[in-house]
Amino acid sequence: MPLKDIHYLAVEGVIGVGKTSLVRILANRLNGRLLLEQHDENPFLEDFYRDPGRYAFQTQLFFLLSRHRQMQELKQQDVFHQQTVADYIFAKDKIFAYLNLVDRELQLYERIYSALEQDMPKPDLVVYLQSSVPRLMQNIRHRGRHYERLITEEYIRSLSEAYNHFFFHYRESSLLVVNSTRLDFVHKTEDLETLVAQIDRHPGGMAFFNPEGD
Repeated sequence: MPLKDIHYLAVEGVIGVGKTSLVRILANRLNGRLLLEQHDENPFLEDFYRDPGRYAFQTQLFFLLSRHRQMQELKQQDVFHQQTVADYIFAKDKIFAYLNLVDRELQLYERIYSALEQDMPKPDLVVYLQSSVPRLMQNIRHRGRHYERLITEEYIRSLSEAYNHFFFHYRESSLLVVNSTRLDFVHKTEDLETLVAQIDRHPGGMAFFNPEGD
């Protein structure tokens, strides 16, 4: 499906992979509506990185409810912007829940999630950006968000594995999996145009793009 015909495009990936930067670029190109995750609004996030066991459940519920509110707003048609570009999908909330919550918390989380997921809009296409753990850690340190200073390499590695497992089984939308380890679509025009061309000619279903050719 050509990029101009995609009504709802989502970019996904592990913390630090560059998804928000990419959706800003795409939304600007398409004159589309920009939908961004509100990390800075979560009052538990910094506490979670300091003490995951104590603050995981509060952090997770805040994100779940915030994402649900945004998705409800998305369902209201914007007559000025016919396309929406988002830096997350609602279903990915479970990646973090199953990685960070204990059994009793998961049971309650599942009940809440099941009630909220009804009629959630699904993207026409999801672009899943993969990257190496060293590159992700480099990006996280470079952008210098204060609440991310406590993120460990071990956590990013576990999160990467969880993301890969999730998207290996993902079938709710068409999916383009991109190895972006050596792509710099923010600063290099050639890399950006290469990636945009891959998105534009995505055939539907699941497809892979590895610019390294492996």
